[in-house]
Amino acid sequence: MAFLTGHSGAGKSTLLRLIALIERPTKGQIIVDEQNTKRITNRRIPAYRRQIGMVFQDHKLLYDRPVFDNVALPLVIAGIGHREASRKVRAALDQVSLLNREKQFPATLSSGEQQRVGIARAIVSRPKLLIADEPTGNLDPDLSLEVMRIFRRFNEVGVTLLIASHDISLIDQLGCRRIALENGKLQTDEEEDVVAEYVERLEVERENSRWPE
Repeated sequence: MAFLTGHSGAGKSTLLRLIALIERPTKGQIIVDEQNTKRITNRRIPAYRRQIGMVFQDHKLLYDRPVFDNVALPLVIAGIGHREASRKVRAALDQVSLLNREKQFPATLSSGEQQRVGIARAIVSRPKLLIADEPTGNLDPDLSLEVMRIFRRFNEVGVTLLIASHDISLIDQLGCRRIALENGKLQTDEEEDVVAEYVERLEVERENSRWPE
């Protein structure tokens, strides 16, 4: 699990679009899961994207369809049968604590719930890679932390996550690798120091929480 940081215009969203082959690089190359995206033909892009889950700041939900149909969309496109799709959709909704909202329409949900629907849709196909572009940009601090905890759970079961965010205070709480961009170029790549600081902070909190003997 890693974060892309940088000022507005630094290239965070562009990098995510390049990884998802929404855009193609004009030069250089991008390797994703040992695949050079430059060699992926337009015809193979749909199959390639099925390995990637995408979460957006503005949710990109279908407001004329209930939650269940929104989450099922990637499975319908992939031609998954109704019974298997239903099982996978309900499993994904359960992961984000929205199983009891499957028949509701997005407009009836809070912003945080809408974002969780977007996350459920992104993970319903069990992708190897999940990319998120400012997924907490429209959420308050408590909801933002809740979303990040959901991402952490996915990471713990083997999903690779790359998250673009400018919320440094939130990132600091998570102790994850941080990749900083500036003008489209890699500025810093912090991994060991950030994780070490996070572990040290946890140890201090654990020590302070102990009852005096």
